[in-house]
Amino acid sequence: MYDSESVKLNSSAGLASVAVASILVVLKSWALWQTGSLSIGASLADSALDLLISVLGLLTILYAAKPADHDHSFGHGSAEDLVSLGQSLFIAASAGIIIWTSIERLLTPGTQHIGSEGAGITVMVVSIVLTLALVIWQGRVAKKTGNKVVAADRLHYVGDMIPALGAIFALWAAQTFGWQRVDPIVALIAALVMLKGAWSIGTGGWNALMDGAVAPEIIADIERIATEHEGVMAFHDLKTRTAGATMFVQLHVELEGGQTLEEAHDIAARLKHEIIDAYPNADVIIHKDVWRPAN
Repeated sequence: MYDSESVKLNSSAGLASVAVASILVVLKSWALWQTGSLSIGASLADSALDLLISVLGLLTILYAAKPADHDHSFGHGSAEDLVSLGQSLFIAASAGIIIWTSIERLLTPGTQHIGSEGAGITVMVVSIVLTLALVIWQGRVAKKTGNKVVAADRLHYVGDMIPALGAIFALWAAQTFGWQRVDPIVALIAALVMLKGAWSIGTGGWNALMDGAVAPEIIADIERIATEHEGVMAFHDLKTRTAGATMFVQLHVELEGGQTLEEAHDIAARLKHEIIDAYPNADVIIHKDVWRPAN
């Protein structure tokens, strides 16, 4: 649960992301109409997806600030995973259309020529400047609040600058040397990058919805924390899953049977807080068993 200042900072980052994405969609739509550039079309598709993701990210930030209710005792994080799965399918479909159009233009050269390259380059330069300003602000917010949605959105926008630079190169090559084929090649590369992102987002959402375990390195670190924790003689049945940004951890620890319930509770409570200190987005449940050494 974030404090009010963190919620305001996270919300400001989300609103800035939506505003920048909206401006970029309008600018790139105009640039595509002026130039007919496939690389700008690929960048436009990416910005349209950014707008969708930014809106959903803002809603997620606001939704995450709400406490769990009696109907959803574990919170509402799984909605984020469900939406991410849908986003991945939409991204993959958009990339497929771009790939088809790029290949078609490569196989039938001369069917369409890029025009108004200067206008297109200007729009792409403006888009990079706006994206860079957004990335800087999101970085500051993510560093101060630790919000995973803001951090992920920032990473996505950092990646967006690569196809934007590719579009500028394609327009410059067409304007300077008349290399029309550079444009569909750049668009094809951008679409393949989009497919890779779709796969990553889709598998992440699918695994979370199917209660997949967290990354092996995180499980190993939790095992290390439990093993080294004072008073824990052994442990078993470590189970993990994720829902949105929340990681759920269930663990059975084995403790000395001769100690009081209060002492046993204190050991488990300290272990729980140690895991949460290492992973602030964790929701930890620890069950206490009596340790029975093997003879």
